[in-house]
Amino acid sequence: MTDRKPGPSREQVDKVIEFIVANEPLFAVGEIENFGVRQRGYVNAPPDLRFLMAAAMEHKDKPAVVFEDQRWTYGELIGKAVAVANGLVERHGVTPGTRVVLAMRNCPEWMACFLGIIAAGGVVVPMNGWWTSEEIGYGLRDCGAKLVIAGSRQAERMLPHLKPLDLTLIGVREGVEGCSDSFDGLVAAGAGKPALELAIKPDDDFAIFYTSGSTGAPKGAVLSHGGAVTAIMSYALIGAGMKHANGGEEFFGETPGVLVAVPLFHCTGSHAVFMTSLLSGRKMVLMRKWDAGDAVDLIEREQLTNMVGVPTMSHEVTLEAERRGTRLDSLMDMGSGGAKRPAAHVERLAKVFPQAWSSSGYGLTETNALGAYNNMADYQAKPNSCGRAVPAVTEIKIVREDGSTAPTGEAGEVWIKSPCLFKGYLNQPEATAAVLTEDRWFKTGDVGVLDEDGFLSIVDRLKDMVIRGGENISCLEVEGALAAHPDIVEAAVIGIPDERLGERVGAAILLREGAVLHNDEIDEFLKPHLAAFKRPAHYWRLDAPLPRGGTGKVDKPGLRKQLLTDGDID
Repeated sequence: MTDRKPGPSREQVDKVIEFIVANEPLFAVGEIENFGVRQRGYVNAPPDLRFLMAAAMEHKDKPAVVFEDQRWTYGELIGKAVAVANGLVERHGVTPGTRVVLAMRNCPEWMACFLGIIAAGGVVVPMNGWWTSEEIGYGLRDCGAKLVIAGSRQAERMLPHLKPLDLTLIGVREGVEGCSDSFDGLVAAGAGKPALELAIKPDDDFAIFYTSGSTGAPKGAVLSHGGAVTAIMSYALIGAGMKHANGGEEFFGETPGVLVAVPLFHCTGSHAVFMTSLLSGRKMVLMRKWDAGDAVDLIEREQLTNMVGVPTMSHEVTLEAERRGTRLDSLMDMGSGGAKRPAAHVERLAKVFPQAWSSSGYGLTETNALGAYNNMADYQAKPNSCGRAVPAVTEIKIVREDGSTAPTGEAGEVWIKSPCLFKGYLNQPEATAAVLTEDRWFKTGDVGVLDEDGFLSIVDRLKDMVIRGGENISCLEVEGALAAHPDIVEAAVIGIPDERLGERVGAAILLREGAVLHNDEIDEFLKPHLAAFKRPAHYWRLDAPLPRGGTGKVDKPGLRKQLLTDGDID
């Protein structure tokens, strides 16, 4: 048993990355044309994401994905993906630009279908596996897809929408009702056939990821091949810099393995975990549902070197390992995303796992999950920071309300610029214009500060959202669902600080005079409309209308201060 490697310093990694950019043609940086704007980018970047499949085949005999009793090599994963692509084209007429919904929990088939849709020239529309039938119906109507690949639980929620929307359902695994084809059928139809030869351009759509914001219903962020390629290459550049600064040795060893504890239908899972693993040949071990005990068992059994999850997950693994008296000696890094990890957790991770580093990042769906990154000694020294802008083509600045750039140490809105940015929100040009400037700076809606070393810390958010265990929840959406109840006159939703989840959903409600409404009755009313993670965990009954400012808007800061200091939160 050994303590953690000292690892290369930030200055060493920076110098190596500068050298790679200057001397490695693939990472050469220059001015590129990106949706009508000239900006810094990788001038020799692959045109589309299919390069990942070719890269993965260099590790064809290595284990790619482990899920319960399934174990696929990279050769098997890519082989099935190519077969899915051919099956989609031959059996369902998929052509470049065809939108295909992918709705299921984490499993190897999700990965094969994701890559298969891309290889067929289609546009992947990953849907949240926890959405209700009503939420899924909204997404299906909004994206306009006619083809859906789904697991049994998600397919069950889609059944009411199949006929009205003229949808073709492809079932994954057994027990999917209402399907006209299956994953196995696609693979059988396309097996043994060569990869399709298609022309895909960097500006072509590759995916539509739905994200909750402050405007109520989820918005579909349209991501391009070029944007996603930029993100993956930037992750790869960090890895290359770490390797070369570490004397040419892979920092996480020759047999890296990662516990995938985040949903693949979120960008952290699909981009930072799944697609980057294709480049490195990293083994991915999936979990059906979160359980800290199972996570510890899997890390030990599979000798995993990495774990990626929301802060709650890494904290619970730490507590479970501490309870068992194990250090999980194979573990070398515990990454977190989706929410800020408390500084106290960072200290505890270092104590329980003295051989492992911890890391954190900051990115959004609209940025292909790319933004800032903080790891190794820097993260230990600055645990409240999500790190510096990821090299080599990402810029971050802090902007005041008047549009001027804030100086070091002053709080303002975080703006990001990079070729990785999304194209816009599907069917919502006004929402797009509100967050993308003409020269393609993205206004994140988060309030942050940059220190003298360029490290970003998120201190607040402008968006009216709750972040529960890494899931963004629109307060407006929950308020709208509550207001539909005939006994609720008005409602306001806020985040309640929670040590485990970061935040829980809280709702202040004013009832109709004389009405009596129990919490379980409200929850039952909300079930068809909101996924479980969006439904309030705590209610306050008001005896007067919600406090409002001069413009008529609910005074959320004042309400939050009033409610969260009462001391009666369970």
